[in-house]
Amino acid sequence: MRTVYLGTSEFAAAVLRSLADSPHRPAMVVTRPDRPRGRGRRLSAPAVAAAARELGIELYQPERVNDLEARERIAEARPAVICVCAFGALIRDPMLSEHEMLNVHPSLLPRWRGAAPIERAIMAGDELTGVSVMRLTAGLDSGPVCAQRSEPILPDDTYGTLAARLQELGGELLVRVLDTQPSCHGQNEAGVTYAEKLGPEDRELDPSRAADELERVVRALTPHIGAHVTLPDGSALGVRKASAIADGAVPPGVVAFDRPRPVLGCAEGALELRVVQPPGRRPMSGEEFLRGYRS
Repeated sequence: MRTVYLGTSEFAAAVLRSLADSPHRPAMVVTRPDRPRGRGRRLSAPAVAAAARELGIELYQPERVNDLEARERIAEARPAVICVCAFGALIRDPMLSEHEMLNVHPSLLPRWRGAAPIERAIMAGDELTGVSVMRLTAGLDSGPVCAQRSEPILPDDTYGTLAARLQELGGELLVRVLDTQPSCHGQNEAGVTYAEKLGPEDRELDPSRAADELERVVRALTPHIGAHVTLPDGSALGVRKASAIADGAVPPGVVAFDRPRPVLGCAEGALELRVVQPPGRRPMSGEEFLRGYRS
């Protein structure tokens, strides 16, 4: 089946590779324009752009995908289906009505519609997530679901480990849907939850919460975003790995430095900071950080 692929993120790049290795290899890949990134604000291409170049697929990076010029360019590729995964911009009519569109979404819809489904599933303590392939509609991830595959969330899963499994599932499931063209069914609105976009407030480890909740936040934001605690001097200490412990001797909000590793007191229990990242430095063990901090 002749396809065009719309995507931007690392997750979407992995799904693209699976699609390109199938009989449904895209005739064109559409992604967002290059943007300044990092401390040096160097112009950087989206992960999907790099993957398309590596795969030798025609690449198109319009400023606005819904504009007439972009729609005409995509139509010239004559897609039977447009496949979408983590594109990062809203696709509106008339483009929605001009093509059949399939969207790969990393959750078991209708749970966790929205921008951060993997992170929110880990944060919530879900034991199960998965991937859905649905028909794209004007609503937020609300279209009819054509296929789903589930995947357990392991107790030590981070965003990085879970996303790696889900992107492989997503590529396999998308190809299977294109192969078999199953019927699609409407979502049960009673089960809807929303995965809100992550903001600065999500990165701050709030000691008024339970330690096991904060441990899940650390895992959900590792390695791509990162959580942090505020030290007594006001600096932010990145936290890359942490464990909830039963230590009740540290008051909530206090970071104790008299243990083998730093420990953050929480409303329930405490959070042992096992791998941290001081500002402008590499990640290091909690023990290594304390040796330098105490000196």
